[in-house]
Amino acid sequence: MKLFGTIYDKTMQWATHKYASAWLAFVSFIEAIFFPIPPDVMLIPMSMSKPHNAMRYAIYTTTASVLGGIIGYAIGYFAFDWVKDIITDWGMQANFDKAMHWFETWGVAIVFLAGFSPIPYKIFTICAGVMQMAFLPFIVTAAISRFARFVLVAKLSAWGGEKYADKIRRSIELIGWGTVVIAIVAYLIYQLFH
Repeated sequence: MKLFGTIYDKTMQWATHKYASAWLAFVSFIEAIFFPIPPDVMLIPMSMSKPHNAMRYAIYTTTASVLGGIIGYAIGYFAFDWVKDIITDWGMQANFDKAMHWFETWGVAIVFLAGFSPIPYKIFTICAGVMQMAFLPFIVTAAISRFARFVLVAKLSAWGGEKYADKIRRSIELIGWGTVVIAIVAYLIYQLFH
């Protein structure tokens, strides 16, 4: 079944849309609060299709993500009782508990690591508010880590550029289904040992 080729083609088409930068910023902003899809999904194809704009895309993504992080922080700080049921209902309680433990253990350093963590960033922004982390260190650390991550993603994508976009397109079904299989196996192993 050919599924990933169509998705890939559509994503590359969106990456060249005249409002792609605005959508990238919007996705980056809401991902730091509640959205489940990371902005890399847009940042990568945008940087591949227009390598000369990769750094600008990384800056947009970072700025919007940090602004969204401020909202996530405020939710944790002022309205956690209101959202704690949502965290449970969305199946993020285990991630939230793990992030809270990391905050207790590592303090502000965990915000830096969160920029590169597979745990959704919104968990860390809300946890920072719940833990009432000092606001200025939160912002500075979040900005540095998010910028480092998004510059790395954008520059690597731009380096590959269109020549790798074509190679990826030819192998996208194998890559896509392989990723699905790896995710299922990882989930089953996790369930087996927990």
